[in-house]
Amino acid sequence: MMKTKFWAILTCVMLCATFTSVFRVEAAEIEGINFDDRYRTADTSLKLRGTGLLRVMVFAKIYVAALYLPEDHPSKLALSDVPKRLEVQYLRSVAGKDFGPATNKKVSENVDPQTFSRLQPRLEYHNSLYQDVQAGDRYALTYIPGKGTELTLNGEPKGTIEGADFAAALFSIWLGPNPISESFKKELLDLS
Repeated sequence: MMKTKFWAILTCVMLCATFTSVFRVEAAEIEGINFDDRYRTADTSLKLRGTGLLRVMVFAKIYVAALYLPEDHPSKLALSDVPKRLEVQYLRSVAGKDFGPATNKKVSENVDPQTFSRLQPRLEYHNSLYQDVQAGDRYALTYIPGKGTELTLNGEPKGTIEGADFAAALFSIWLGPNPISESFKKELLDLS
């Protein structure tokens, strides 16, 4: 009787372990890179909305990314004042000095000149945080209302910039009316 109970318990434990490992599989894989199904902090839980691969001139793969939003929040309102996170994993090296000009160019294409001028000091600070990246490095931008937009590199905080207006402008690089790539935007918002 004890032997049977032991084997029953052992079988149950093994089945539970099997199911746990099956259901703990990464939520999305793109170009062999995994992104989790959720992003959680003490007071925020965001769900993976979509992933995408950014290419330049069809052949050059630059990075893959994942967008996280509140679970029931409409994709078309992604730039509104709600928590959001964009994780970007690089497939090639990029010099830190190249991030600032690219950021300024895309933000200026998505906001009016007065807004761009008002954001300029915060953009300069944000751009100063960027470092050189190698293939495999991962930047993340996380906006939490009332706290600001935090930039991390491989999980290490680099700085936080206040303002819902700053977050909307920065995320507009990928999600705005003039995104870095329309097809990439649709992939991130799961609209394709």
